[in-house]
Amino acid sequence: MYNVVLETMDNSTDGVTVKAYFVVAIIDLYKEKVSIYPILERIISEVDLSNPENMIPIATYNKLCNWIERKLGSSSVKISGKSVGQAAYKGLIDNKMITADDEPIKVMEALVIFASMVINDPKNRGWEIVESKNKSIVMRRTQTFNSALQFGVLEGLLHKCKGIYSPRIELVKEVKNGDEFDEYLLTWS
Repeated sequence: MYNVVLETMDNSTDGVTVKAYFVVAIIDLYKEKVSIYPILERIISEVDLSNPENMIPIATYNKLCNWIERKLGSSSVKISGKSVGQAAYKGLIDNKMITADDEPIKVMEALVIFASMVINDPKNRGWEIVESKNKSIVMRRTQTFNSALQFGVLEGLLHKCKGIYSPRIELVKEVKNGDEFDEYLLTWS
């Protein structure tokens, strides 16, 4: 069984930083959108993206994701999430945490560890695996990541798994509906 911490969602961002390459993965999608890109540049203007390994405030990352969701819609933020998922997958591969042949559970277990490597959080929040079955996994979001963006992240990671062609992500618990955490059911065939 997985180590599940039973607390409630803590939305504080004090002292929490994330690798800059996740912001780069998002804004690069919009470079050709002349009506959008300058706005995104203003949102991230106070952070240094010159080195993708720089740690930047997660509050800036969240502000960027939330603006995309509010102004461009949930489909756009999910597309942004797929880009973040691709960056995470590359990080998992580069750090030899997974191989291209690994099963979804191995990828999600690596994601839990990877999140703690690319996010500095004094409260050690990120991802938890609540449950794993033959063709499903329940993931709990304990970090302040944009909830809608995570659909794209998780789906993008599942798409990278060998032999997975129809991943589905469903939010089965939601903080905004009074649940303690957002929990995502990942299924595939």
